[in-house]
Amino acid sequence: MATYVLGISCFYHDAAAALAKDGEIIAAALEERFTRIKHDFSFPRNAIRFCLERAGISARQLDYIVFYDKPFVKFERILFTAMATFPRGIRPFLQAMPLWLKQKLWVRNIIRKEVEADCPILFTEHHESHAASAFYCSPFERAAILTVDGVGEWATATMAVGEKNRVEIRKEIRFPNSLGLFYSAITYYLGFRVNDGEYKVMGLAPYGKPRYLEHMRELLSLHPDGSFSVNLRYFTYHYGLKMVGRKFERLFGQKRREPESPITAFHKDVAASAQAWLEEVLMAMVRKTFEETKQPYLCMAGGVALNCVANGRILREGPFRDLFVQPASSDAGGAVGAALFVFHHLLGRKNRTPLSHVFLGSVFPPSETEAFLKKTGVNYEKLEEEILIRRTADALA
Repeated sequence: MATYVLGISCFYHDAAAALAKDGEIIAAALEERFTRIKHDFSFPRNAIRFCLERAGISARQLDYIVFYDKPFVKFERILFTAMATFPRGIRPFLQAMPLWLKQKLWVRNIIRKEVEADCPILFTEHHESHAASAFYCSPFERAAILTVDGVGEWATATMAVGEKNRVEIRKEIRFPNSLGLFYSAITYYLGFRVNDGEYKVMGLAPYGKPRYLEHMRELLSLHPDGSFSVNLRYFTYHYGLKMVGRKFERLFGQKRREPESPITAFHKDVAASAQAWLEEVLMAMVRKTFEETKQPYLCMAGGVALNCVANGRILREGPFRDLFVQPASSDAGGAVGAALFVFHHLLGRKNRTPLSHVFLGSVFPPSETEAFLKKTGVNYEKLEEEILIRRTADALA
């Protein structure tokens, strides 16, 4: 009989579900695709329903359900941080408590209520999910794994090794030192939305020059062992409701850009500097990972792994023969990794199936699309595929 493992990620951003059948991801989707709410973080009931329907099974046929991180450990970090930054950290702590006490601490109960299944419910660590999502989907039998994001429970970056059906995390960097939160702070300072506009910073960078590289080094220090530390004098994300404060603005000599206001040469130069420093830090981490793991290949996941400009440099200049980046490197991919980690690492199954494509979500056949267009009275034209592609390319051009 087939073994079905359902992975779930939610309650922070990019809620998603993924279903593995005998270690192969056969369905995966973000909740936002169904609710039309960008970065929807609510429990992914629609995505779960889709995954089960795609597989043609009921929830009672699931063998395991796994959540992509450990809420109680994450709550420990929030509690300890509030205590360490008291009294400044008390306001965001009190604001967060209602949601934690009502929802985030009771994930097991919520899953049991929402998904009518009687199978075991398991929890992986956040960066275990990221690491698993990268390695088990890769074509490599053995590889080094680097995960870098804002923050999971405590970890913000990990070095791991994947071999056959095992993933072993060997080192980690912990909150509040975070390369992802450093880049998110720059995103906030440049007037873009955190956890949404980081790609805009990456896209803005080539229009500027890295004139503020020394400022970036002041904000985040790179150490000889490939680790880094954040200068918390300039940041407020660990105790406040904003990413940066006045000291950060004084360092750069300008206030935070108001959203939707004009983008100046200064903003382009800040973006270029942040991107350049992010790349330098990542390259140092990659070289250290190669030196310590002695593996020929590298797998990456976590929000920072979505920085494709940095990835290109890692591929061109890095010491590894090849690189695999999990396409869903954000928290959404945590659902994929959690499901695969349980099947391979915990159950010890060795029949790995590399990710061959990413068409794992909803499908809309032409007949269904045409029926919808007719029903809603939208004008449309039906074209042969070759003509459709040419017409679309012309329109884009």
